[in-house]
Amino acid sequence: MKIYKVKVNGKVYEVELESVTENSKKIVADAPKANEAPKVEEAPKVQANGEGEPLKAPMQGTILAINVKVGDSVKRGQTCVVLEAMKLENDIVAPVDGVVTEILVTKGQSVNNQETILIIG
Repeated sequence: MKIYKVKVNGKVYEVELESVTENSKKIVADAPKANEAPKVEEAPKVQANGEGEPLKAPMQGTILAINVKVGDSVKRGQTCVVLEAMKLENDIVAPVDGVVTEILVTKGQSVNNQETILIIG
């Protein structure tokens, strides 16, 4: 067993993790599980109009800010959009280097999980 310290909202928790193999028949959890979001498999990359890399919403929420405009150059990891979900602000970053070719949302708009926000060409 390994012991890890996890910091959540400024409070430190000690967590014990046990290595589990496929042959294990019994799984024991030492700590109660937090409300975990279901794991979502990444959808295959869809090319819009045959060109560009879509930037998709990783979760359902509301667009708080759009930090880029059509024609802007972006670097991989640059914040393009701020999405509010569950009262938290989430920076949505560019998956690749490129130029913003299309913006498909507006400030204040609600988006669904995996909905395309913008296209980077």
